Amino acid sequence: MDGASKFVKGDAIAGIIVTIINILGGIIIGVMMKHMSAAQAAQNYVRLTVGDGLVSQVPALLISTASGILVTRSANAESFGKSMTKQLTGFPIALAIASVLMMFLALIPQMPGATFFILSVGAGTAAYFLYKDQREKSEEAIAREEEEVIEMESKEPENVMNLISVEPMEVEIGYGLIPLTNESTGGDLLQRIASVRRQCAIEMGIIVQPIRIRDNLQLKNNEYIIKIRGTMVASAELMPNMLLSMDPSGAGAEMAGIQTVEPTFGLPAVWINNDQREEAEIKGLTVVDPTTVMVTHLTETIKLHSYELLGRQEVKLIVDNAREKYSAVVDELIPDLLTIGEIQKVLQNLLKEKVPIKDMVTIMESLADNSRNTKDLELLTEYVRCALARTICNQIIDENRAITVITLDPSIEEVIANNIQRSMQGSFPAVDPDTTTRIFTALKNTMDSVYFYNNQPIVLVSPNIRAPFRKLTEMVFPHIMILSINEVPNDVEIRTEGVVAL
Repeated sequence: MDGASKFVKGDAIAGIIVTIINILGGIIIGVMMKHMSAAQAAQNYVRLTVGDGLVSQVPALLISTASGILVTRSANAESFGKSMTKQLTGFPIALAIASVLMMFLALIPQMPGATFFILSVGAGTAAYFLYKDQREKSEEAIAREEEEVIEMESKEPENVMNLISVEPMEVEIGYGLIPLTNESTGGDLLQRIASVRRQCAIEMGIIVQPIRIRDNLQLKNNEYIIKIRGTMVASAELMPNMLLSMDPSGAGAEMAGIQTVEPTFGLPAVWINNDQREEAEIKGLTVVDPTTVMVTHLTETIKLHSYELLGRQEVKLIVDNAREKYSAVVDELIPDLLTIGEIQKVLQNLLKEKVPIKDMVTIMESLADNSRNTKDLELLTEYVRCALARTICNQIIDENRAITVITLDPSIEEVIANNIQRSMQGSFPAVDPDTTTRIFTALKNTMDSVYFYNNQPIVLVSPNIRAPFRKLTEMVFPHIMILSINEVPNDVEIRTEGVVAL
């Protein structure tokens, strides 16, 4: 269309010249030959000239435009019909403007209003649908481009580093337990698990990284598993719409329901319906909801495996926190006397025996005092335990500030002391299997005959065999507390209720 304008322009100029000549010639003829006044001649012949010009120029304009289009499109291989359609429908805004102009003409008096109105509506409708069609095509093109980008990104080399990393701790749940995490349906599992991290920091002094929760369709519908560094360490099944009732004494809950075992402490329990809660509480049974069961299990699992969760990074965070208020002891200890890794091993030794590490100042002062004389981490751990004597005993003393313990017969202590072997992993009593079996049997019989406060068995031994005896018994009796006489403060009463003898 742009190239055709030169043909139209020449014809239009010629038409203007002819119109001027006709007007001037008509006025001269009217005045000189018809004896008209100049005003009357101008009125008559200007009107006749304009009418004649419109009759002759409009067809000429159309013919010139068509000729120009045909001549200038010779280099285009596309058919004339397609080119004309593209030119007319390529810009919906042009049709919209034409629609407005024709509507304006339809409102002018003495103009063919109905004709212009129909043309205006037609042009406006065409403009609307053309605009809508162009917008849809544009959105489709953008969507195709995004799909192509996604496809190209998916073909790029995969970052395998994300595949080999493991979470410090995670919980996987079956499909049936997902409602426990949904806040809109009253599930508060996510908030309860977040509070577990705070509880561990308050009670144990450890930093637990955020616990990841994910669903696993490979699990049973109501099953959950707890993983530490990608390895399962605990699992259990819940009944989401029921309550768990259990007898704190361990005698068993005499209730109608589904018999089971409480996953944290291994107590016999029964899953009961919600309407049985009042009956169970009247019988003196403990009743908890499924979320509480899982959270309690998770908390105890963290305490049991806390030493595995304590890495160098967590130790550095703990040390940096202590440095803010007690920089003197930290600067004295690190790095001149011990490294972060060595402090980590001492803290792990404490956590293995459920000794809280909240009092980092006392721990580091004990290490600073004794690490100049020895680098033996097992021996340093024993020194720290002595410094934390009150912290350790506060977990086991009764209301009378007394602890109930059993002791070893001197002959057993002598056997252990004479057979201690030291290695890179620490000291261990190399006692023959027969003697070891007899010691274990005597130990079990003595523990069964004694009532311990909070059901926590305590064996009081000499300081020189505490660590070796702990290693000897931890595989068979992991819940026994092995206590040295040096770890009992002077103001705590010791009640010996039994002696382990062969």
